[in-house]
Amino acid sequence: MLITDRREVLGVYAEAAGRKWVLPCFCAENLTTVEAVLAAAADHGRQLGREDLPVTLALTVRYPPRPQASYYTHTRQWAVGLKLFLAELQVLAEPPSPFAPLRVMLHLDHVQHDTDRELLSWDMGRFSSIMYDASSLPLDENIRLTAGFVQAHGGEIVVEGACDEIVEATGEQAGRLTSPEDAERYVRQTGADFIVANLGTEHRASAADLRYHGELARRIAGRIGPRIVLHGCSSVPAEQVRELFADGVCKVNIWTALERDSSPALLEDMAANAARVVGARKAGELRTRGLLGDRCDLVSQPALSHYTTSYRQQIVFGRMRKIAADYLKLWYR
Repeated sequence: MLITDRREVLGVYAEAAGRKWVLPCFCAENLTTVEAVLAAAADHGRQLGREDLPVTLALTVRYPPRPQASYYTHTRQWAVGLKLFLAELQVLAEPPSPFAPLRVMLHLDHVQHDTDRELLSWDMGRFSSIMYDASSLPLDENIRLTAGFVQAHGGEIVVEGACDEIVEATGEQAGRLTSPEDAERYVRQTGADFIVANLGTEHRASAADLRYHGELARRIAGRIGPRIVLHGCSSVPAEQVRELFADGVCKVNIWTALERDSSPALLEDMAANAARVVGARKAGELRTRGLLGDRCDLVSQPALSHYTTSYRQQIVFGRMRKIAADYLKLWYR
């Protein structure tokens, strides 16, 4: 079922806190990702004896580094993509879908204070929560704009405010860690329900070279309570974020790992079955050009089972399902 009523959404967060759960929020930009996450949540819910496990699906809209609503459709029109996302979640969260028992929440991520103004005129009641992002601005202006949004829409939707910008690993800008003083001031003056703080992670980074600052999160939580949302989780190893609840983190956003870690599985399977995918002649051409090795299949006949979109999507779906399941096991125990 879809959970969009503000009081019900906050009730899910209260329940999660009582169980010492951290709520995972998986961003998506296609139906394959959405279903992989829902399938993983349904599997894990059955293992826990909780078929109504809560799970959040999200997408960005016109967020410059990755406007996921635009990528949801080949029209590249964000409004079309967002409507498709909403419609597909509506179908998947209701009977006869196998995911109907799940409590599915819809999150708008990194909604920009300027480029997403058209979206902000939509009915916010269609969503469970929103990250209002003015973090690229100086803190005073960020607070002023976020407070205005909370005043206008906080009564109908759960609002995350972005205290400090979470930078891209592919850029040159260094991230500024959020201070406990700024976090406390931000929450007090904006009235946001939750706060996205910079705790050392990055967007779109490899899980090898960064450190999540748990001690800083605990200091912030000591001032504002367990209201922290962590972005950039894919940029640090899982062992660093296993005990986030104790740090005052109530929600974690995940996307990069789903895409980054499923692509190798697709490449490996297609290379291993090269002739079935493209035919022996084309596979031979690719081998001659040095793009395929000796261990690839170079002799089989092309097979319908291997050159369809469903073949490729099933590989990605299976891998994403496993990745999502591994994250769920970290925080739903």
